[in-house]
Amino acid sequence: MSSVAVLTQESFNEHRNGLLPEQISSVGSSGNDDDDVLPTYKEAFPPLPEKAATPEGRQELDNAWTKIRPLKSSIITQVFHVPLEERKYKDINQFGEGDQAKICVDIMQKTGAHLELSMAKDQGLSIMVSGKLDAVMKARKEIVSRLQTQASATVAIPKEHHRFVIGKNGEKLQELELKTATKIQIPRPEDPSNHIKISGTKEGLEKAKHEILLISAEQVQHESLCMSANSYTVSSVLAPSWLHRFIIGKKGQNLAKITQQMPKVHIEFTEGEDKITLEGPTKDVQQVQSQIEAIVMDLVNRMDYTEISVDPKFHRHLIGKGGANINRIKDQYKVSVRIPPDNEKSNLIRIEGDPQGVQEAKKELLELASRMENERTKDMIIEQRFHRAIIGQKGEKIKEVRDKFPEVIINFPDPAQKSDIVQLRGPRTEVEKCSKFMQKMVAEMVENSYSVSVPIFKQFHKNIIGKGGANIKKIREETNTKIDLPAENSNSEMIVITGKKANCEAARNRILAIQKELANITEIEVSIPSKLHNSLIGSKGRFVRSIMEECGGVHIHFPTEGSGIDTVTIRGPVEDVEKAKRQLLSVAEEKQTKSHTAELRAKPEYHKFLIGKGGGNIKKVRDSTGARIIFPTADDKDQELITVVGTEEAVREAQKELETLIKSLDNVVEDGMTVDPKHHRYFVARRGQVLRDIADEYGGVMVSFPRTGSQSDKVTLKGAKDCVEAAKKRMLEIIEDLEAQVTMECVIAQKFHRSIMGPKGLRIQQITREHNVQIKFPEREDNGETNGEVKDAADPATPRKCDVIVLSGRKERCEAAVEALKALVPVTIEVEVPFELHRYIIGQKGSGIRKMMDEYEVNIQVPAPELHSDIIAITGLACHLDRAKEGLLERVKELQAEQEDRALRSFKLTITVDPKYHPKIIGRKGAIITQIRNEHDVNIQFPEKNDENQDQITITGYEQKAIAARNAIQAIVDDLEEMISEDITLDSRVHARIIGARGKGIRKIMDEFKVDLKFPQNGAADPNLVTVMGRPEDVDEAIDHLLNLEEEYVSSGYNFVAPDMSSSEDFPSFGASVTPKTSPWGPKRF
Repeated sequence: MSSVAVLTQESFNEHRNGLLPEQISSVGSSGNDDDDVLPTYKEAFPPLPEKAATPEGRQELDNAWTKIRPLKSSIITQVFHVPLEERKYKDINQFGEGDQAKICVDIMQKTGAHLELSMAKDQGLSIMVSGKLDAVMKARKEIVSRLQTQASATVAIPKEHHRFVIGKNGEKLQELELKTATKIQIPRPEDPSNHIKISGTKEGLEKAKHEILLISAEQVQHESLCMSANSYTVSSVLAPSWLHRFIIGKKGQNLAKITQQMPKVHIEFTEGEDKITLEGPTKDVQQVQSQIEAIVMDLVNRMDYTEISVDPKFHRHLIGKGGANINRIKDQYKVSVRIPPDNEKSNLIRIEGDPQGVQEAKKELLELASRMENERTKDMIIEQRFHRAIIGQKGEKIKEVRDKFPEVIINFPDPAQKSDIVQLRGPRTEVEKCSKFMQKMVAEMVENSYSVSVPIFKQFHKNIIGKGGANIKKIREETNTKIDLPAENSNSEMIVITGKKANCEAARNRILAIQKELANITEIEVSIPSKLHNSLIGSKGRFVRSIMEECGGVHIHFPTEGSGIDTVTIRGPVEDVEKAKRQLLSVAEEKQTKSHTAELRAKPEYHKFLIGKGGGNIKKVRDSTGARIIFPTADDKDQELITVVGTEEAVREAQKELETLIKSLDNVVEDGMTVDPKHHRYFVARRGQVLRDIADEYGGVMVSFPRTGSQSDKVTLKGAKDCVEAAKKRMLEIIEDLEAQVTMECVIAQKFHRSIMGPKGLRIQQITREHNVQIKFPEREDNGETNGEVKDAADPATPRKCDVIVLSGRKERCEAAVEALKALVPVTIEVEVPFELHRYIIGQKGSGIRKMMDEYEVNIQVPAPELHSDIIAITGLACHLDRAKEGLLERVKELQAEQEDRALRSFKLTITVDPKYHPKIIGRKGAIITQIRNEHDVNIQFPEKNDENQDQITITGYEQKAIAARNAIQAIVDDLEEMISEDITLDSRVHARIIGARGKGIRKIMDEFKVDLKFPQNGAADPNLVTVMGRPEDVDEAIDHLLNLEEEYVSSGYNFVAPDMSSSEDFPSFGASVTPKTSPWGPKRF
């Protein structure tokens, strides 16, 4: 509930008329209550009159007595009434107890006042409060807030009167709240609101509103008296309207500073007018006017504004995502930008701030608008399944695209729309670039989204994964594919591979190879006419699935429908594959001759009983009739439908037998049996899991045990007659097992328990299932330490409790389970391996030893290097140790062979060759020396610049190959030593023509005559001197050829241009250069 009270002229007059003359004359005073001032002794007890007193004295004495003020008691009592409609707790039955009573006790403890509650006839609550005045007032406030429903109201008085309501240090406000038992909230000084909020009872609200309006009325009266005493002025200051908000300041801060200094001056801003109105005392108005004029002058000098026209459809793009664009412009240019809201439909954008910043912001905004006018929108068709991949987890991939093309806006459709359209908007060229980039991304995704499913037998999935996921991780990394395996609790055997087609096929082959290696898996192809494939597969694959399940879970793969291919692939263990092949061919033959199908219905709970344990019941029907019976799978909608397939006669007989069985199951009977109460707990434990298993297996038989504590041994079974009999038989078997149950202990050191349990307890669960026993492991104990102190060792002959594993079940089964447990205890053997080979066995970053541990499922411990020990420890199951030892020794043999080979390859010899021949031996770009290295499989090392022996070339490799490489180098040196060098004079004007463009001419001459040519450098003493190097006969032929060319070019009147000898175009470098001092032929050109 809320109401609003506003101070009007009428209400002001009303409150003013209610004031006493003394109050009107003393408005503005502190107004302390005289009742609160204690009288003096003389005032309280004036002297008695004397007998002979004069009339004047009597008059004076009478006046003294009349001035006596009554003394107040320190303990007061007040009664408050809370009407029924305002009571918080209205339950009459709870009166005097419950929350209401607790609150009263709490108020008494908190305030020290005494409370008494009584119920009025109108069901209102009367509360009598006794105590000291301040305690009573506090108690009253608590009562109102906690026992009475609260209402709220607002009262509006001028903002400048709020401080009078608060009073000095808030005393007036506290007094008012206590007096009216209300909560009064006054807005903060910076808040422009003039509304005061009051919450409390209806009565308190009215009192508080009255008191607040009274205070305001007093101030209005006081101000009017002041105005009559002082001059009052109304003035105005010229200020452009767009500057008003800067004058006011953020949240009115600037204006607040002025009004705090001059509270009597009223400042009014009128929207759309270029002036500010001031009203108040003349002196104060003048001061405020001068301050505001100074602010206006300062703002006019340093601020400017402008308006630009931009189509409203571009406004949100100028603002940017989350205001990014507009906030950047504001921060960068220190301006304020006002973009009109959509409902105004205005084109004008206003920019205000520093003149230079305004102009720069205007320029940028106009450029953005112009760019948007020239922008292009393009719709790309991208399949929705790729949208999430393009966006990336947490949007990191699309962020990269947006960073690459910052001017392009990319919009994806909402996933709920299921749309393939992705919209690009921005400058034409940028949109095209972004479109091509995204098309390339999508093409890569399409290429990488090829998927293939590989059926792998469930028991081999763990081998595909490998220890710690090593195998699957390696296949993923090496084939660059995504490989998803079904969950452990899933019945699916399909492993899905996603990636590029070639990579998927490679990963598929590797996974199939692992399966083939682990088991005797074979794959055969059977030719069955394609027209029969659909009938062999059956509705939703039911028929072929029944064959696969019957044949040990083999995988049967039919070609794609409509392909026309007759080949059907069967993969699995050899015996199961042969069995599936025979059945497929048999059924196909039946389909071709005469195939008949019949359907019948049975309750789903009967199916397991019809199938029988291990499929025994249904196998009898199949063998006797020759028909195939297909039961629904968990995925089928119709769980009651059973399909019979075969020849007409076989189907008829099978249908007849099944109907008889189903009819007998519908014959519900109730039977009983005796079960010793000591065994009841076994059947009903774990929320009746054993009973649920019996019900599932035997057609939904209901088994009822007597209530706990009744000591009855009667158990009731209800269901189909055959099912009840079978369930009774099974329960008797269980009881027989329980009667024959023994408890056996198996002592295995605690440190091996975790290894025996296996990951997630899989190994121990397997033993429990296989041997039908219960296995309980002991609580773990610390290694004999308590609070840091080592316990005294117990009797060595007595096993520790933490080492004893307890087994329960039949004696022979427990014994077999103990052997199985002991077989899981890790064994450690030692293998001697030369210390120098340890680092090679470990491999780079431990890769070698990790591979061996994963392959052989053991732990291999290599001693620390500082021990220099030759012993390597292998720990694991006994069945794995021999294979691991053999593998380790085989690796040692390989490493020793590699060592021997390295020793043979380390044969080293040197050959002495004059350094001037080294470039020739190396050849152009190392071609000659590389050929020698590759041909002889050796390493050839030339001396470094700083080596002492500059003529020594070192050859390392096998001895025979090193000698052969040395002979090859010596042959090159012999050829080089036979070479001669001759100088000829060749007209320098024809040098450039002979060299040719990019050295083609000179390279041709050198290749043709097998010589080297050296032309003079720019600035040489003899510019015509050319040196020819090579074998004598080759040098002579080359010289003749050069002289003929010179004669030809000179006689033809060729327009000679002096070549630039420093130009790499005219004089290219051929091969490695050698300084003229060390080479008889100058720089090499070859």
